[in-house]
Amino acid sequence: MDDSQIDEPLYVAKAQLFRSLSHPVRIRILELLVDEEMPVSALRDEIGIEASSLSQHLTVLKHAGLVVSRRRGSGVTYQVTDSSVGEFLAAARRVLASTMGRMRSALEHLEAQP
Repeated sequence: MDDSQIDEPLYVAKAQLFRSLSHPVRIRILELLVDEEMPVSALRDEIGIEASSLSQHLTVLKHAGLVVSRRRGSGVTYQVTDSSVGEFLAAARRVLASTMGRMRSALEHLEAQP
C-alpha cells in the first residue's frame, strides 16, 4: 500500500474514530450509555470525574457521532447513536481477551524455561 492510499477518506475516518475512543473515560461513558440513556449528573456520579472533564469527553464522543444529547427540563441526557456502538465495544473486548490470552500463554511458556 502506498502513502496515497493511506489518505483515503475511509482510513482517515477510521483513524478519527479510534482517536475518539483513545481515553478510558470515553470507553466507560459509552459502556454506560449502551445500557441506557443517562443524564450528565448520573454519568458524573458513576464515573467520578469533574463536570468540566466529563463535558470535554462527551464533546469528543459527540463530534465523533457516537453519542447525541437531548435537553430534558433543566438537564441534558446522552445516549449512543446506534446499537452497533455496543457491538463494537463487545468486539473490542473479545479481541482484547484473545490477545491477552496469547500473551498469558507466552508468559507461562517463558516462565517454564530453566
